[in-house]
Amino acid sequence: MATIKLIVFLPLLAAIIAGLGNRVIGNMPAKILTTGALFISCLLSWPIFISFLNGTTEASVVPVLDFIRSGTLSVDWALRVDTLTAVMLVVVTTVSALVHLYSWGYMDEDPDQPRFFAYLSLFTFAMLMLVTADNLVQMFFGWEGVGLASYLLIGFWFKKPSANAAAIKAFVVNRVGDLGFMLGMFGTFLVFGTVSIPAILEAAPGMAGSTIGFLGMRLDTMTVLCLLLFIGAMGKSAQLGLHTWLPDAMEGPTPVSALIHAATMVTAGVFMVCRLSPMFEASPTALGVVTFIGAATCLFAATVGTTQNDIKRVIAYSTCSQLGYMFFAAGVGAYGAAMFHLFTHAFFKALLFLGAGSVIHAMHHEQDMRYYGALRKEIPLTYWAMMAGTLAITGVGILGVFGFAGFYSKDAILEAAFASGPHGQMAFAVGIFAALLTSFYSWRLIFLTFFGKARWAGSEHIQHAVHGDHHDDGHAHDDDTHHAHDVHAAEGTAGYHPHESPISMLIPLGVLTLGAIFAGFLFHHQFLSAGDGAFWKGSLEFSEELIHHMHDVPLWVKLAPTAVMLTGLFLAWNSYIRNPELPGRFVAQFRILYDFLYNKWYFDEIYNALFVKPAFAFGRLFWKGDKKVIDGLGPDGVASAVGVYSGWARKFQSGYVYNYALVMLLGLAGLASWVLVRFL
Repeated sequence: MATIKLIVFLPLLAAIIAGLGNRVIGNMPAKILTTGALFISCLLSWPIFISFLNGTTEASVVPVLDFIRSGTLSVDWALRVDTLTAVMLVVVTTVSALVHLYSWGYMDEDPDQPRFFAYLSLFTFAMLMLVTADNLVQMFFGWEGVGLASYLLIGFWFKKPSANAAAIKAFVVNRVGDLGFMLGMFGTFLVFGTVSIPAILEAAPGMAGSTIGFLGMRLDTMTVLCLLLFIGAMGKSAQLGLHTWLPDAMEGPTPVSALIHAATMVTAGVFMVCRLSPMFEASPTALGVVTFIGAATCLFAATVGTTQNDIKRVIAYSTCSQLGYMFFAAGVGAYGAAMFHLFTHAFFKALLFLGAGSVIHAMHHEQDMRYYGALRKEIPLTYWAMMAGTLAITGVGILGVFGFAGFYSKDAILEAAFASGPHGQMAFAVGIFAALLTSFYSWRLIFLTFFGKARWAGSEHIQHAVHGDHHDDGHAHDDDTHHAHDVHAAEGTAGYHPHESPISMLIPLGVLTLGAIFAGFLFHHQFLSAGDGAFWKGSLEFSEELIHHMHDVPLWVKLAPTAVMLTGLFLAWNSYIRNPELPGRFVAQFRILYDFLYNKWYFDEIYNALFVKPAFAFGRLFWKGDKKVIDGLGPDGVASAVGVYSGWARKFQSGYVYNYALVMLLGLAGLASWVLVRFL
């Protein structure tokens, strides 16, 4: 199939031309080339997805080239096309194409546009290589490719120290996870003698119950392999423990945030677990760990999201929480539901991020929601797009009638968790509480941004705009109690009026709005396959029994997500519309709890104390030791000795003949003395 090769390699070709051509080819040709390549890939991906949707296409493998031949290791570079791949193709190419188009307006004033668009296309190519991989080595190639591209994109504004620090943090934290992935890949080859994914998955059930030596112990083979691979997934998908890079990734341009969070890097871990689901099914222990970590991440991120004030960070923690849902769905065996939520999440999360970018664009790069307010009439198209995204993520819908995207996918996860047994019911309880918090912080974002009084006058960014200055993208507000400041609308609007985004930014918002509204309604039957798994065609493990149990859960389980959504909506409305002084009183009364959540459970501080500072101290020790011992006795010592001895020698070079004669006589006397002593 030449089509799949075009889908995968067109973004790479565009990235190479735009990246190497850079300013030689100019901004507009680079944008046209990269965006055009992505839209072609997108248009070619949808027919493949629809053909699998209709059941008219079977899985296939398209060879590209021979990659590695070394002893018993044989790796072919081939593109695997099955239902799971088809789902990821439309997610990645659709969101990436729309992000490319959106960036035309958002990055219009940036002097390095060819470099930015080249990085975006490179990112997309790496993700496409990952999702089409037919073996673990090729998957790891794409895995590392998205890690590299994320480093380049997060640190795109490299003159900002915070952007450089965020890029390094993302790179280093992901290296920790990638070590687990590599060990899992090596162990898998050791056990199965191949890195071919189909061969591994076929043999995996037969390895259940076997043991392997690891760290001096005999442990269950599949548990060890799956947990090592899952560590890699934790890093890429920002699960609790390896999540700290994700909020800081907001230092990159907003289109980067949308691409990383909605369709590419953070979904790689979920995809990997679903792709290797037969391996995980062979280890109940590994599935239990996946369930626990997913549920813990879901809860952690949702609690932190309730206190953040940066509009992008609220949505970033929302992403982290939603990824937790996907993982505990996989942990309870509902891989189809996990992929369904990944699919719908791509639309509404990209919509929320790009909508946030439109707000930031209108507010002259101000990202603190406490300095927004009353924007629904100023930027109405952005407002309605953000409303659609919020309705989707909070799961608004009427059972058996119609719902937004999250109503179908998140509810399916919760029902599957409840139906799966005790561990799943624990995850269900956590997921319900997280859904309450999700509703609260999502509607909090809407009310602070679009309702109430205009609080723009308090923003330094707006003040710079009023005075004609330019201000870099950034934020510098930390204390939540500032939100109680009552700045009159007249002050906020004096000299500055927010403006709607250009058409290149609004078109992607419109398309993604349609996805947020209809993606769940149109595709829930196929993804959940009415209990027979026909849609997936064996591309992941599918439990018909679990699907039947999902349909038989009590009515209150099906209504619980709607109930907590309405509760969260009421709490947000009561706190930010009806009684706007209430949050300030809550913070004053529960300061310790607020500080704990606002500071993200102090993970960064703990890691800084346990790992960062000792690492720097260790480095300084070796640096000083290297300087004193290696350099002191080596190049620096030799150079110093030569200088000292040459200084001594220089004293004898006076230029007077009698000095030289004296030295010669002393030398002859010394030589004569040596001869006499030796022979007499």
